[in-house]
This record gives sequence, C-alpha cells and structure tokens, in this order.
Amino acid sequence: QVQLVESGGGLVQPGGSLRLSCAASGNILGINFMGWYRQAPGKQREFVATITSGGIPNYADSVKGRFTISRDNTKNTVALQMKSLKPEDTAVYYCYAQRYGIGTFGGGTLVTVSS
Repeated sequence: QVQLVESGGGLVQPGGSLRLSCAASGNILGINFMGWYRQAPGKQREFVATITSGGIPNYADSVKGRFTISRDNTKNTVALQMKSLKPEDTAVYYCYAQRYGIGTFGGGTLVTVSS
C-alpha cells in the first residue's frame, strides 16, 4: 500500500503563489501517475494535474498556465507550484498516486485564497 503525505497549504491572497509538496512511502515500486486533485466546499473532488513517471504532465483547463506540476522519482515526491491564485482555487488539495491501476489519495491540505 502507498502512503501519501501533503504539505504546503495555507492562506494566500488573490494573485499570490503557493507550493504544495507530497511524499510517497510504502509500496512505491510501480507507481506510474502521481498528481493532485482538489475538493472545494460543497463540490465534488476534481482533477487538477498529474504527471507520469516519465515526466509528462496533464492539467485541468482551469489551472493551465498557472499551475506547474513536477516530480522527483529519486525522492518519490510530487510538487504543485501554483501562481496567480484565484478565490475559486480555494479547496482541500489531495495528492494522488496510481500503482498498477489502483489509485490512492493522501489526507489533503487546505488552500485558502482570500484577501
């Protein structure tokens, strides 16, 4: 089983930046996709970005050009650099990892974008 622990959430003003990090541990051999999902208050969890073990990213349209996902396979970590943050980016952000077709989520970290 894969364990995921996120860090880096917090309060930021609109237009600001924030960096989220996630560390994977446990049965990490065979993880292909890693990434991020988010869940805003009263809404369903939604896809934000993923990155393959080969470094190919994929982004939701709502974050393209503002968020950048990166991955360090040697450290089993994935990061999400968020810029030009908007109030609608406020959500709990969950790290995600897929191993042999099975997905796992971390416990989440709260990002609040507000003045």
